[in-house]
Parts: sequence; structure tokens; C-alpha cells
Amino acid sequence: MTAAGRAIVWVRLGLAFVPLKVPTSDAKVFTGRQKPLTQVAILLAQVATADGQEGLGFSYSKRAGGPALYAHAEEIAADLLGEDSSDIGRLWEKLQWAGASVGRGGLAVQAIAAVDVALWDLKAKRAALPLARLLGAHRDAVRCYNTSGGFLSSRVEEVLENAQAALAAGVGGIKLKVGHPDAAVDLQRVEAARKTLGQRVPLMVDANQQWDRSTAQRMGRVLEQYDLVWIEEPLDAQDAEGHAALAMALDTPIATGEMLTSVAEHWRLLEAGAADYLQPDAPRVGGITPFLRVAALADHKAVRIAPHFAMELHLHLAAAQPRETWVEHFDWLEPLFEERLELRDGRMVVPERPGLGLTLSEQAARWTAKHTEIGRRP
Repeated sequence: MTAAGRAIVWVRLGLAFVPLKVPTSDAKVFTGRQKPLTQVAILLAQVATADGQEGLGFSYSKRAGGPALYAHAEEIAADLLGEDSSDIGRLWEKLQWAGASVGRGGLAVQAIAAVDVALWDLKAKRAALPLARLLGAHRDAVRCYNTSGGFLSSRVEEVLENAQAALAAGVGGIKLKVGHPDAAVDLQRVEAARKTLGQRVPLMVDANQQWDRSTAQRMGRVLEQYDLVWIEEPLDAQDAEGHAALAMALDTPIATGEMLTSVAEHWRLLEAGAADYLQPDAPRVGGITPFLRVAALADHKAVRIAPHFAMELHLHLAAAQPRETWVEHFDWLEPLFEERLELRDGRMVVPERPGLGLTLSEQAARWTAKHTEIGRRP
């Protein structure tokens, strides 16, 4: 294939809003910092080259920020036209510098993420390989745990029913939201889950940054008895020192990192020894290109990663990690795509379809509130 054939000639951006079946609340709502989540904003990107190859990517935002992601992507996407689609690292840097005045993290890179993912999808399709295999897969399936059934807004009876249904469907572990202002509520839910599900089911909890250091220490000690896989985001996401102190004091592993939006922020956690499980989110950190940098740094520090949300993308990235890891099962984005991921014996199976193995559904088109096209589709 010639360089001329690989040239980018068309970019399509779309902003879709995926409604949740039921509004959900985690600890941030119960502490009054946020409102219940009712929808997820999705920035969709499609990229085509002169030879007719196309890639699909996406980024996302919860509660606020979706229109801003779309606006930033729309402003810089024309810089891709005429470029060689295989030069993904260079193109990431080009787009990052195009918007550098608004920063090197946060919204500025989350807008780039959708295009970056589309370019990697396109590259894997050109190679006729699943993305995981293009990146160098270490496994064909990844341990998975369900989160979407364990929110604080659901009664404990519902949470237990959801957990049992997820396990029956092939999920391997269950995560519960904690961080309720009344610690007794958290402990009642964890106790009920462990008693109902048994000792052999992997169980995680997630406080969504709502504890202070002393509360996290106390809760962490009490939670030791439940043999948890990890305690997630017990403290503010930026508190590397606090997370490091918890990781040192507790037997239960500490997981954090999902809210960080740059490689540098993740490196600060790693240098501090703040995470037993690092949880980078490719759309939040800027796409697959920076995610791979974070993953390499984590491996250098002998820290396992467990990517946050977006299982349709993170399954491939988790499968390409040398250390055994977890991927998060969230069914919220499933209606956007025609395909469904397979669950088997507690694991999520990497699809054999080229690239991400995803095509947009008709429902995705109905949920798309605005779109723009740059260049001409071949």
C-alpha cells in the first residue's frame, strides 16, 4: 500500500447522547457534589483514507463536557487531512499542539482521543487483525467484573440480584459502590454481598474519591475482613501521597487513576507507590497512544493495570498487557454498536474481527445530536 493510499481524506465527527435506562448515583451524589447520572455524551470519530479504508473511534463525558469535546475536535480535525494515517504518534502530537493553549490534559486531549482510537482501529483493519493482536496480545480473554449493577442508588436487594445475574451471564467479579455518608450503609452492603455471593467470588469496592484520609484508613481496616480484590478511589484522585500511605498500611490493594487525564499524572501516582492497580482510561487520557505510554510505565513499576469503563475499547488494551489484569463490564454503551462482546467463564473474550470489531448501530444515528464532515469520503 502506497503512502498516497494511506492519506486521510475524510473525517466525520458526531456527538451522541446515550440515555441510561435508570438514573444512577454513586457516592458523589450522596455527598451532594454531583447530580444523578442520566446519560453519557459520546464523541464519535470516523476517519477514511484515499484507498477507502475507514476507522471508528470514540471518547466520552459524563454529566457535562460533551459539547465542549465535540467543539474542540471540530476545530482541530482539519489538521488531519492529507496526513499519512499510519503516523499515529506524530498525528497525536500535531493535534495536541494545535490545542496546546488549553492544556495537555483534560478536555484538550479527551477530544483527540476519539480520532486517535479511530486511527488505531483503521491501522488494525488494514493489517486484518484485531486491535489486541496488532498491539501484541498476551491473552485471548481478560478477567472481567461488573460495575453497572452495584450503584448506591440501587437497593441492596437489587444489587444482589444484579450481581447474581452478571455472574450467571459469565462475568467473573462484582464491584460495589461505597462512600455513603453513613459508613454503616456501606458495611451492610458489602457484608450482604460477601455473604450472598460467597468467599470465592472476586469482590471490589469503589468509594469514588469521597473519603478523607482518616476515614479511608478506618474503613480500609474494617473492609480487610471481606478479602476484597481492591478498594478503588478511596481518596481524591490527585492525592498521590494519601493513596501511597493507604497502599502501605492496608493488606487490601488500592486501585486508582481513572480520573487522571495525562501521562504525567499517572507517573506521579506510580512514582509515589500510590496504586496496586492503576486504572487508566484511554478516552480520558487522550486515546490509545498515551494509554500505551501509561501502561509501559506501570509495567516498569511492576504495577498491574485495570482500565476504567469503555469495555469495547479497553478489552483490547487489557489483552495486550503482560501482567494479568481486569476489564470493567459496563453495558451502557452497548446500544451504540451492532456487535456484542462474549463473556465466558469469568472472562471477556477478545473478538476476532479486525480493529475494534465494532460498527455503529442505527440507534447510534438516532442518538446523534449533531455531526460534521471534513473532506470527502472516498
